Amino acid sequence: MGTIAKDPREDVIQAWYMDDSEEDQRLPHHREPKEFVSLDKLAVLGVLSWRLDADNYETDEELKKIREARGYSYMDFCEVCPEKLPNYEQKIKNFFEEHLHTDEEIRYCVAGSGYFDVRDRNESWIRVCVKKGGMIVLPAGIYHRFTLDSSNYIKAMRLFVGDPIWTPYNRPHDHLPARKEYVETFVQADGAGHAVNAAA
Repeated sequence: MGTIAKDPREDVIQAWYMDDSEEDQRLPHHREPKEFVSLDKLAVLGVLSWRLDADNYETDEELKKIREARGYSYMDFCEVCPEKLPNYEQKIKNFFEEHLHTDEEIRYCVAGSGYFDVRDRNESWIRVCVKKGGMIVLPAGIYHRFTLDSSNYIKAMRLFVGDPIWTPYNRPHDHLPARKEYVETFVQADGAGHAVNAAA
């Protein structure tokens, strides 16, 4: 019997449905029993993921190809930890406010780890754990939030098409074109990503 090969991305990116506990946001917040979410299901929500060589990001041909194919001309790094981020406590609170952006959010974890929480079509929270070597793209218009895990450290490469705009629009901002487009493309869509007729 042949076994199905494991997706190598799962070593650095895992996702699961969150519980409703108000405990420390940096805890895993698994449901009981645990409910994992496949990376394919994340893709249906517009969340894309890769596994890359974080030790050689400067010379990585795969990263170069992704940047060229998707037009990610801008790049910088963001270190999130108490020692490196000015106004750390307030920033962490801001990151964890549910918000959207009018452009993609691209984060490539080159050290440490963190949680990106995204809403599914039924408004349930999915926690996406990204470790060193994991890169994710959150589509424009998706409601999401970020927190560190209990290790309190991530160093992430931030990519952007053109000049970066990091403006967060805290929920509710359903009137924004980016949100309407996201809903039409991913929320009101069938599994194949086709928009479903609202009257159907």
